[in-house]
Amino acid sequence: MPDDASSLIAEGVLIDGRWRPAAGGRLPVEDPSTGANIGDIAAGGAGEIDEAVDAARRSLSGEWGKLTATERGRVLSRIGQRVLEHVDALAEMEAMDVGKPLGQARADAAALGRYLEFYGGAADKLMGQTLEYQAGYTVFTLREPHGVTGHIIPWNYPMQILGRSVVGALAAGNATVLKPAEEASLTALAFARIATECGLPPGALNVVPGRGDEAGAALAAHPDVDHVSFTGSGPVGALVQKAAAGRAAPVTLELGGKSPQVVFADADIDEALPFLVNAGIQNAGQTCSAASRILVQREVYQQVLERMAARYRELRVGPALADLDVGPLISARQLEIVRGYLDLAEKDGLQVVARGSLVDHAPAGGHYFAPALIAGPPSGHRLVQEEIFGPAQVVIPFEDEDEAVALANGTPYGLVAGAWTRDGARQFRMAHRLKAGQVFINNYGAGGGVELPFGGVKRSGHGREKGFEALYAFTQLKTVAVKHG
Repeated sequence: MPDDASSLIAEGVLIDGRWRPAAGGRLPVEDPSTGANIGDIAAGGAGEIDEAVDAARRSLSGEWGKLTATERGRVLSRIGQRVLEHVDALAEMEAMDVGKPLGQARADAAALGRYLEFYGGAADKLMGQTLEYQAGYTVFTLREPHGVTGHIIPWNYPMQILGRSVVGALAAGNATVLKPAEEASLTALAFARIATECGLPPGALNVVPGRGDEAGAALAAHPDVDHVSFTGSGPVGALVQKAAAGRAAPVTLELGGKSPQVVFADADIDEALPFLVNAGIQNAGQTCSAASRILVQREVYQQVLERMAARYRELRVGPALADLDVGPLISARQLEIVRGYLDLAEKDGLQVVARGSLVDHAPAGGHYFAPALIAGPPSGHRLVQEEIFGPAQVVIPFEDEDEAVALANGTPYGLVAGAWTRDGARQFRMAHRLKAGQVFINNYGAGGGVELPFGGVKRSGHGREKGFEALYAFTQLKTVAVKHG
């Protein structure tokens, strides 16, 4: 690990403002670019989760709970400034831990700083309302924190998802317990170190790295956790929701997607092309909102396919720190899964139109997959219906708007969708007709703004993070009716 990134590494688990070893020992940290171990992290378990939840509960009646909303916001803003001072070191750490190209990791670190700025400024602007009611009454609402919130985040965007989940919960006045993914915990631990050094009171943030089936399961099922936020796979999300349901605790779930971009014949192809490709290969396709399905109107289908193929042939794949178009997949297991989908495509006679290429200097032990562009699979094919979580996109033709909508909505998911058209009326129709938590017209992602509420419908989950909607989700509404005559 380079010296500047190493200076941020934190050892052990963070409970009640103190770092200490975990009873479960250590877990190895692998660099996906080389396949080599570059360190280790603590392996927390149910015991550490119990202690972390207890510490969070105490903090609510202690220093953290006594801060005003303005004071909470100042603490978060101070942490955000420190994060922005360490963007390069955090980016290098994230690139080596996750495998994403250095430029993408730097953008994630800057986004974490922006989340802290946004929620630091928003903390004292979360307000209730005064309600008109019967004569002789004054009725108003209060927004109060849930209490202790549990956060289980995945390995693909540790800094960004920590920012939209944990930071929002802190801004709303909750005390938090974070279980980062065992595959990628380094920047979450570094963030916790920065936060404590910036004066975040003990117990407001507790971090327990460890295995999902141990620490994660214990956090989801803990009887004293008042709200759970989970980002990850559908099957695990169902287990988290079931565990929380036993105590009637609310859950925010973000469970992935199979997101479409719809290209109509009147679209500006030159403007659309970079978004069509980049939204499918970013972070090696390991993105819940990846545009893995490109639906193109028949009149321009061949043109779009050929231009995307030309771009695919230019894509270079290599080590994260080389900052190329695509880095490695997170693990050998994920590489095997993605290769399996390509094998299926070839077995079923689908046309693999173009592939990216691996650079010569890529380490032999890295988990590399050359991006694949696949033409015209039928709508019911597994490559169209299932989340691959790798750099593979399918391009499918359609005849008219009704068919485009049917194809776009024709999967179990509904996280993000995009549409490209110059027709103003169609723009608004598509905004209404596409079944997704976010819809982008003549863009895709809108720069990933932290202000934009994010979450899914159908099997993509429920609840919203980012923006003020996250603050609403991390609070509960209380109605107060005062009868005064």
